[in-house]
Amino acid sequence: MKIKKIGIFFIVLIILTGSIFYITRVKQKTSTEEIVKEISPTVGSIKTFISSTGTVLPKNRLEIKPPVNGRIEKILVREGDKVKAGDTLAWMSSTERAALIDAARAKGKEALEYWEKTYKPIPLLASIDGEVIVKKIQPGQTITTSDPVIVLSDRLIVKAQVDEIDIGKITLDKKAIISIDAYPDTIINATVEHIYYESKTVNNVTVYEVDLAPDEIPKFFRSGMNASIDFIDETRDKTLLIPVDAVYKEKGESYVLLKQDSPEPLRSRVTLGITDDKNIEVVSGIKKSDTLIIRTKKYNIPKSETGKNPFMPSRRR
Repeated sequence: MKIKKIGIFFIVLIILTGSIFYITRVKQKTSTEEIVKEISPTVGSIKTFISSTGTVLPKNRLEIKPPVNGRIEKILVREGDKVKAGDTLAWMSSTERAALIDAARAKGKEALEYWEKTYKPIPLLASIDGEVIVKKIQPGQTITTSDPVIVLSDRLIVKAQVDEIDIGKITLDKKAIISIDAYPDTIINATVEHIYYESKTVNNVTVYEVDLAPDEIPKFFRSGMNASIDFIDETRDKTLLIPVDAVYKEKGESYVLLKQDSPEPLRSRVTLGITDDKNIEVVSGIKKSDTLIIRTKKYNIPKSETGKNPFMPSRRR
């Protein structure tokens, strides 16, 4: 038993030794190549964003319910129709009228026409200008006063959920860019219309809801669609911009490398402004006419070592 443990120990030792040898050998043969680029600052616009998610919802959702129990006789609208306040959306019969009409229908055409003229149906009217977004009830269906026959929306908005960390940066009339998940290539400009005062907890995160009014509502907008929102936080126009990777940091200070007549570039301290993660604003330290040096390192591993297993025996040549 003791001999067996010693054998296992030596096998493990051989494997570890081989691994260390392989890694050391690869590191010794790994070469670094410095890539040098020359760029010039540009003058342009830069924006920073606060990102969040949201849902397309009606600003005001109004359910049209019957005043009495009864039966729907006719629906005059369909989903997507635009209606005005006072328009007749449907006709219904009370329970008593429905029973009387059914009895008259059994007696014949003359009796049916008489009672239809004598006992008028009840109209269901639109109380607001809006769009029909739900029509679930069908003619002939029995309904109660708690059943919504038709649902109207005055207009569609996007309700965003903003983290409590960022809500202090959101103000009324702040501009935002909306992208609907189902139509990612279409950009919708919007404006903050309302910021709710009461928070909600979503996935253990405290958020505040924010209503966004699109500048123009696309035809494909549907209630319930998911959206990605970028609130425009800060904007700088006609400002000096350089790529983010042109900035180097050391001891809390930022600097760039300026091209000189001598082989070595000059380190120049810069004061930076906002960044969009691609470009960064330079407040002071360089001019538009300057040429900047960007140095990056490229690591190359010899192909002969790539994918080679150090524990496989070498093939004879």
